[in-house]
Amino acid sequence: MNNKIDAETNPLIAKNIKFLNRKQKLMINNEWVEPSSGNFIDVVDPATENVVSHIAAGNKVDIDKAVNAANEAFKCWSKVTPLTRQSLLLQLADLMEKNAERLSEIESIDNGKSLIIARNGDVGSSINFVRYMAGWATKIMGSTLDISAPHMPGAEFHAYIKKQPVGVIGAIVPWNFPLSMAIWKIAPALATGCTIVLKPAEQTSLSALILAELIIEAGFPPGAVNIVTGYGLEAGNSLVTNPGVNKITFTGSVETGKIVGRAAVEEMKRFTLELGGKSPIIIRKDANIDTAILGASMAIFFNQGQTCTAGSRLYIHQSIFDKVVDGVSKFAENINVQPGYDAACGMGPLVSDEQRNRVFGFIKSGIEEGAEVITGAKKLPGAGYFITPTVLKTSQKMKVVQEEIFGPVVCAMPFDDDEEALTLANDTRYGLAASVWTQDLRSAHDLAANIHAGTVWVNCHNVFDPNLPFGGVKQSGIGRELGKASIDGYLEDKTVLMKLN
Repeated sequence: MNNKIDAETNPLIAKNIKFLNRKQKLMINNEWVEPSSGNFIDVVDPATENVVSHIAAGNKVDIDKAVNAANEAFKCWSKVTPLTRQSLLLQLADLMEKNAERLSEIESIDNGKSLIIARNGDVGSSINFVRYMAGWATKIMGSTLDISAPHMPGAEFHAYIKKQPVGVIGAIVPWNFPLSMAIWKIAPALATGCTIVLKPAEQTSLSALILAELIIEAGFPPGAVNIVTGYGLEAGNSLVTNPGVNKITFTGSVETGKIVGRAAVEEMKRFTLELGGKSPIIIRKDANIDTAILGASMAIFFNQGQTCTAGSRLYIHQSIFDKVVDGVSKFAENINVQPGYDAACGMGPLVSDEQRNRVFGFIKSGIEEGAEVITGAKKLPGAGYFITPTVLKTSQKMKVVQEEIFGPVVCAMPFDDDEEALTLANDTRYGLAASVWTQDLRSAHDLAANIHAGTVWVNCHNVFDPNLPFGGVKQSGIGRELGKASIDGYLEDKTVLMKLN
């Protein structure tokens, strides 16, 4: 690893050198503060392996300060008018749009993803989601109910349910979509009147720090949003266990999610967990084959396969199996694996050397269990955490099929009929997403109803909308994000009953 910040290697670094060279502090109570430990974490460009910046290594002391600030801010922010919350969120969205190119460049530097994907996917969708959530701020409503109290004949009552913000939110987000995941937590929290402490992934915290600048500029009160960077074992664990936090919202691995959930239950905190996936793609024999090949390829190779909904298990009707596998393999072989800032980039590097080694560990285990490599399974020479897109022919019980890889590796298997396809698709501990490719409407509905997943796409994959709830079943998580479900997750019901006579 090169510890020198090199503005010549990556042109995006030259454009953002002032930001990258500054001392990245914590944002607590609308102020930039030094980490109490005095320690910082190297930020590595995955395309070059050069250190390009340093972020603060926050710990329990810093988390405690941030949670205290959030609790103080909640006293006033929870009583701010819905129209004010909406206005401030819209102002934040406008500032994000004004800084969209800067956010996109930093996301590409930090994560390694294509600048085009960062610009049109991560940043564009984040701006849209803030605006969507701003609209919800003025549309939160309770309800009135008629009650029966037979033990009190003749009594009159007025009963209603009032929606109130949960309180202080502790949010922990992953490294694959750093800005988007941060916004998925921050926007609904603010819209409902909650305050929040965000702990970004230590690998990819830079866009959250730019977001912190924009939150201050937008005019949010001190303490409404606090951002503490640092390692999960120190800052993340301290956030989950802090008694001043009322709800934890976590996106990440199943293993870490279970730890977070257990810790939250110990103190009876509310929690939402959006965890891993091993999403099946079912291509029926009546599918439009060319469309299905393109869709299946994008489903797994988008964002280097570092997507919780990546279509990593490819089930193909045996009559078209060879044709589809050949098509997906050719697509993979034609992907330009380049640094994200390169205009020709079709797939960037993985986020870290640790992640690349993890992906190769799965590929190796697959080969040892008898998987056939159709294409890929190679590290590219030179600097950067690059891997070639990989297509494997596998069998159902292989580790590479059963466990989430989080890389550009797809496992292809044939099936004979819909019943077998459904059995194979549901043979997993995960249940986040799936897609079905068919021109038969009845079969599409039948499969969608019976696949164990929170989202099922038909003739598309990885299509998201702010209005559609997102989350998983089984070990893919608890709760939902996006849509009205996201708002509901930050509110508590309070029942009020008045005797009128």
